Amino acid sequence: WYTKAAEAGNELAQFKLGVCYEKGEGVLQDYKKAVEWYTKAAEAGDERSQFNLGVCYENGEGVLQDYKKAVEWYTNAAEAGDKNSQFKLGVFYDKGQGVPRDYAKAVEWYTKAAKAGDSHAQFNLGVCYENGEGVLLDCKKAVKWYNKAAEAGDSHAQFNLGVCYEYGQGVTEDYIKAVEWYTKSAEAGHADAQFNIGVCYHNGQGVPKDYEKAVEWYTKAAEAGHADAQFNLGVC
Repeated sequence: WYTKAAEAGNELAQFKLGVCYEKGEGVLQDYKKAVEWYTKAAEAGDERSQFNLGVCYENGEGVLQDYKKAVEWYTNAAEAGDKNSQFKLGVFYDKGQGVPRDYAKAVEWYTKAAKAGDSHAQFNLGVCYENGEGVLLDCKKAVKWYNKAAEAGDSHAQFNLGVCYEYGQGVTEDYIKAVEWYTKSAEAGHADAQFNIGVCYHNGQGVPKDYEKAVEWYTKAAEAGHADAQFNLGVC
């Protein structure tokens, strides 16, 4: 039925058929056919298809990898308000893929996606404000965006927020809050956070000194390949 409706020009059916071919649901997986149907729907203005087509061009699935075409389709979807495409465009401008590197444009697109609730964009925007890339350096704004991403469960943002509280960057220095955010990040498997929480327990910063807990966290970080944690374990 999707095929009949898609052939009759129904955008939703064309999009759904593209997804079926991309994922191999009800049909043999066929990226070329997925691209074919996404293209029909995308050209008719379907923003989900425009995003998916951007992904296909970005990853070279069903088509030759082409960052410029990926940017073209992401732009169409982003301008229609698709937050995933807005984030992707931010990354492309950030890295200079398919477009000349332009930190200001990266910030512009990250901001749109971040305001729409995209946690990856919120984290990246925090990094831009922390490093002064595409915007004036502003640690308070960095903390604002890290906090939003961290609350949404982004382990990288949780780690960066922990660093901000530990060193008083954009916020009042607060070891207890640093430990709180390091712990959330560490429990999600972030090796740097595991190491830092180990240091906090080792030195009694924000928590009572506890060498056993320090060793526990150093071990987790060390097993993930963290060199400093491996060194500290040797010392312990």
